Amino acid sequence: MEFNSVHDILDFAISKEQEAHDLYVHLAEIVSRPELKKTFGEFAQMELGHRTRLEKIKAGELPGLPDTVVQDLKLSDFLVDVSPHANMDYQDAILFAMKAEKRAYDLYIALGQATSDAGVRQVFDGLAQEELKHKQFFEAEYDDVILEGN
Repeated sequence: MEFNSVHDILDFAISKEQEAHDLYVHLAEIVSRPELKKTFGEFAQMELGHRTRLEKIKAGELPGLPDTVVQDLKLSDFLVDVSPHANMDYQDAILFAMKAEKRAYDLYIALGQATSDAGVRQVFDGLAQEELKHKQFFEAEYDDVILEGN
């Protein structure tokens, strides 16, 4: 993928955040477990927050960034991919979410490397850390609920 400007990078990232939001909304609609509906709904709202942050950056504002570094548990690296479907069980839903957050993390790392603007790179690094935090949440849930039962 080739970008001609920082605005192109930001537009691409904004569209990816919207896609992530729409995906979590869809998952919240199709899963039957109430706690999973709630979790996916909360993550949909977080993705909207990311989109809003990117829109502010594009408008010339650089909002504050988280200053914590999140450790990648890498649990999902060793698990198979799952496609979302109406009858997915809790394990599949958590696994799918882990993989989606990993892809979002990888995207922000790549976008940060695609810009020479240090401020924008810092924003993408911060967003990557937030996506890693989401992945860590789902990995911990997988470890606590799925692996604990086996």
